[in-house]
Amino acid sequence: MAGDISPEFISKQIEKEQLDPFYLFYGPSEFRLENLLNRIRKTCLTGEARDFNLHIFYAAKGGGGGKIDVADILDTARSLPFISKNRLIIVRRTEDFSITDLELFLPYLDDPVETTCLIFISSKPDFRMKFYNKIRASGRAVNFKRLYDNQVVPWIKKTAKGIGFNMETEACEHLRQIVGNRLIDLYAELEKLYVRHGGTTVGAKEVVELAIHSRIYTIFELMDKISAKQPAESLLVLNRFLEEEGKGASLGFLGMLSRQIRLLWQTRSVMEVGGRSADVARKLRVQPFVAQKLVKQSKNWNTDDLERALNLLYYTDGLLKSDAYEHIVLENLVLSLCV
Repeated sequence: MAGDISPEFISKQIEKEQLDPFYLFYGPSEFRLENLLNRIRKTCLTGEARDFNLHIFYAAKGGGGGKIDVADILDTARSLPFISKNRLIIVRRTEDFSITDLELFLPYLDDPVETTCLIFISSKPDFRMKFYNKIRASGRAVNFKRLYDNQVVPWIKKTAKGIGFNMETEACEHLRQIVGNRLIDLYAELEKLYVRHGGTTVGAKEVVELAIHSRIYTIFELMDKISAKQPAESLLVLNRFLEEEGKGASLGFLGMLSRQIRLLWQTRSVMEVGGRSADVARKLRVQPFVAQKLVKQSKNWNTDDLERALNLLYYTDGLLKSDAYEHIVLENLVLSLCV
């Protein structure tokens, strides 16, 4: 039995203009799915008649006027394209079809029309069912998995190139740290970078300039200031962070600070046994430039400082849970950490 295929495999098919007559698209990464679907639309359908050869159906639960007749989809799939090489049919919410309805598609899957590309989209495919199992067995089930952490930076670099500009690896990592791993958010930032720097190579400096007023960027800047033990600068960034985040900001702040203290502690542990920044990058699973920054910051902290920092975090958490004034408590924490 064939396994699932990746979106990257479909991308190669698109480049060769060799799409199969049917697919099942599923998986948690909705952005990747819609992005690939858009590429298929642009590639599969060309010319003035493209609107006549694109058909989108939505499956519906139950009966009534909203129920889609499978026969209508099959009739459309078996029709030759209108003044074009291809016809594209997208069937959304396939999981809402009944088992009986899904089995009506089985004869077509055995003898599909080569000029039609029929794409079923399902959020909950049950591969125990004949319909889903048959598509998987044919090697046409496309799983849109969430990217692993180590896949995000290469995705950023490749996507930036597709948009129209190049990004240095360090710039990609900066963007990932600032924005996170949500592809839709990363794509939005890449589009902004293209507007400002399209046609050039973007480095970390340009990423920071774009994100300097970002709420997400502020928390990373705050971690850097505290790690460098710069009390005045830390308070300025803390106040900006609290103003941007509003009520409940302390939770995110304490979580990030706890993570930063652990990273500094782990970095010191590596360095104390003769390790270097490359060892820190490998053991902490961070990018080399992040490791270099942690090595530099860790020199400001000894074991007693880090132990005291964790105790302060625990004490601060208790104060905040007792409804103490958030702003004053966090300012005192920052000042205590920076001495």
